[in-house]
Amino acid sequence: MSITGDPYLWLEEVTDDTALDWVRSRNVSTTAALAGDEFDALESRILQVLDTDARIPYARRRGEYLYNFWRDATHVRGLWRRTTMDEYRKASPEWDVLLDLDAVAEAEGENWVWSGAQVLRPDQNIALVTMSRGGADATVVREFDLRTRSFRGPLEGGFHVDEAKTDIGYIDAESVYIGTDFGEDSLTESGYPRIVKRWLRGTPLAEATVVYEGEASDISISAWHDRTPGFERDFVQRATDFYNAEFYLLDDDVLTLVETPTDATTSVHKQWLLVRTMTEWTIGDVTYPSGALLATNFDAFLAGERDMAVLFTPDAHRSLHQYAWTENHLIVVTLVDVKTEMRVLTPVADGWNDEALTGLPDLTSTEIVGTDPEENGDEFFLSSSGYLTPATLLFGTVGGDLEIVKQAPSFFDAHGMSVAQHFAVSEDGTEVPYFVVRRQDADPGPTLLYGYGGFEISMTPSYSGSIGLAWLERGGTYVVANIRGGGEYGPDWHTQVLRAGRHLVHEDFAAVARDLVDRGITTPEQLGAQGGSNGGLLMGIMVTKYPELFGALVCQVPLLDMKRYHLLLAGASWVAEYGDPDDPEEWKFISEYSPYQNVVPASERAYPPILIATSTRDDRVHPGHARKMAARLEEVGQDVSYFENIEGGHGGAADNAQLAFKTALAYQFLWKSLTHPGVTERTTPRSRPQPSTTA
Repeated sequence: MSITGDPYLWLEEVTDDTALDWVRSRNVSTTAALAGDEFDALESRILQVLDTDARIPYARRRGEYLYNFWRDATHVRGLWRRTTMDEYRKASPEWDVLLDLDAVAEAEGENWVWSGAQVLRPDQNIALVTMSRGGADATVVREFDLRTRSFRGPLEGGFHVDEAKTDIGYIDAESVYIGTDFGEDSLTESGYPRIVKRWLRGTPLAEATVVYEGEASDISISAWHDRTPGFERDFVQRATDFYNAEFYLLDDDVLTLVETPTDATTSVHKQWLLVRTMTEWTIGDVTYPSGALLATNFDAFLAGERDMAVLFTPDAHRSLHQYAWTENHLIVVTLVDVKTEMRVLTPVADGWNDEALTGLPDLTSTEIVGTDPEENGDEFFLSSSGYLTPATLLFGTVGGDLEIVKQAPSFFDAHGMSVAQHFAVSEDGTEVPYFVVRRQDADPGPTLLYGYGGFEISMTPSYSGSIGLAWLERGGTYVVANIRGGGEYGPDWHTQVLRAGRHLVHEDFAAVARDLVDRGITTPEQLGAQGGSNGGLLMGIMVTKYPELFGALVCQVPLLDMKRYHLLLAGASWVAEYGDPDDPEEWKFISEYSPYQNVVPASERAYPPILIATSTRDDRVHPGHARKMAARLEEVGQDVSYFENIEGGHGGAADNAQLAFKTALAYQFLWKSLTHPGVTERTTPRSRPQPSTTA
């Protein structure tokens, strides 16, 4: 296909009637090919898992209350609710419902999807609630009164922001920091706020005071207020690209640059400045490695001192995964060959104490799910789970024992199954870890390989009832590849693949696919792969570059046209990851893998069957990527199925029913393709109810 001559540009018109007619016709064809009793039963079981009351109601502790958002079969759009710690410990807590989103959606005739809420403390009487139409990134912001259980309209002095990609947060009860679409030239090229303002209650948004104004080429500008008693401060961040940001202290409208590396993660808690390095940082005669965690006194650092305490140093097997403050301690989660360890670091007069956090469940991955240093001291919540171990929610106080607060049930029969970790060798000799979940006595058979490989996102072991009942219970093998691009081995595991190094992601994933066959776990004809978003790009590369390795692929909410990705929605924000296709030198390496430009006719090289799925309401990765790729594959005679949910945003689903449908669709497509090749070929469309066909 010609780079400049794109015959399917018309499919980038998201809500154009002709484009949506194209979408609907393929939705009907795809669902008809997979419909039947087996699909219906699978969809029903997945929905039961998503809707069951047996799930853990994860909550955020804010003073005396724990806040939770809950969706189930009765409350499709969801309930925002809260309870106390004493109630939360009970098997069936008494919840105080604050907002019924189903009732709001019905009353207003809108397809509202919950995006979150910020409660102003300490009084906890008002909150900023964000909702989107159909699950988009763009949201509507409304102020909510927790005493009257009603929204405060603009005429009542409430903060209200129309649909936009808004960043907002309370300064106090009478003011907020806000970045939004203020009108012409107020957004960056990536579609995020370029200007941040201070907005006073009861005044028009147009009269808000500018705090900071960035450049159109920046990614975004944001500001926030730290309400820690005794350490109240204001900060501004200017993100110049996806991995670089300038961090400022804002004091009486004077900005002071915090001179940490722009690619580092910089944060402040009380008197402490934390710096997590992305690349090496040299201060005087001392060089700190990438992936290190450093600490120093914040005020002293602003005054010019550069004495840093090293809290964590990575090695070949160990990386920093997560950290969070309690009031007086820092809890740190590390990965050792993708398995978690936890420690508690405590500042003392002559340095930092370092102790292991003990009492964690065996053979699980554990993450911090919440602390509340502002009002609940040194308490914390942890969640532990594994591929075959349902989640356990733990509560503790630093120095005390861990308490099991909630435990999820098993959603599938894991009897006789086991988890193993193997290492594949990539083309450059790098060892790439991956996990294999299967029955211990399984013969080579249908295997699903999942991968992402980008943005330093680590794929750690976790429990999924949907995967268990839709794949493992049927006798399938499930594999997760910890390929480069993630953060499993620290920043270097990711930075190696930026721009011209992108090929390493693809080579790693292909190496795992080959290793699965070499170990006798599966065969190429029985090996499927799945990925979404950046992982969807990976699937597009697999189908065009490595088709001989797979029997079927599922490609979800993907980037695929890498010649135009930076021109579509939030795409400009990812140039630091992939490179600039408008730069001829960078287009050279991008063009070598861009799936849309590398499709060939089936007569030259046959691809395995591929299901491409996306969402019309995805305003992060443009649905045009998926549409155009499917149209191109159809044109050249390749085996492609297509489904587009009209709602759902980048997550692909706006409620549990939609999520169950799209999940069942993917697993049923893969199972049929890998066990009965040819069964999923399109047939004459027949009637089947379509989820969420609102245009």
